[in-house]
Amino acid sequence: MYVKTTSEKNKDGVAVRYLHLAHNEWDRVAGRSVPKILHSFGREDALDRAAIKRLVASLARLLDPGEELAAGAVEGLEFLESRPYGGTYTLDHLWARLNLPAIMRGLGAGKRGRGRPRDTTITERVLFALVANRALAPSSKLAATDWITHDVHIAGLSTIDDDACYRAMDWLHEVKAELEIEVFRQVATLLNLEVDLLFFDYPANRSSDFVLAA
Repeated sequence: MYVKTTSEKNKDGVAVRYLHLAHNEWDRVAGRSVPKILHSFGREDALDRAAIKRLVASLARLLDPGEELAAGAVEGLEFLESRPYGGTYTLDHLWARLNLPAIMRGLGAGKRGRGRPRDTTITERVLFALVANRALAPSSKLAATDWITHDVHIAGLSTIDDDACYRAMDWLHEVKAELEIEVFRQVATLLNLEVDLLFFDYPANRSSDFVLAA
């Protein structure tokens, strides 16, 4: 099936286009395929777009999500996957409003131990991902890594594993006191709020869940 267009001139001599839902049928007499109109949508300039949307939505329910997107994609493009982004997008903006990425980068720069320097940008993304998991889909760290890698989009972090979570939380315990002070300053001064007390929930050990809440 396809959308067929026909044109006619009105009484003023102006060409008017009409849209139809059609398909081709084999005409044995003519020895060729001929179009058969199944439904007329009327004049193109007076098209009931709301009705078209309802029809498209009704037909789309017959397809898998990937097939639905591929059907409307530009030729040559292939649908790979779709992930929700709204929840993590909102949380990421709240996270940034508290200036946590910059705070963690600053704390990381001040913690110079042996071995290669820590990539505090990745550490910050891992910690944010764990916070987002706790807020949106609470689960164990094993399940959280799968959720982060396959079920949701987090800007700046495509994949994650248990070791990355453990390393990030070990570092979090190292900077715990400084981080609490900096978060308090952000809430009390940057957001200009009256703050008496902030609650922080840290893991008691490496095997427990993690969340940072203020």
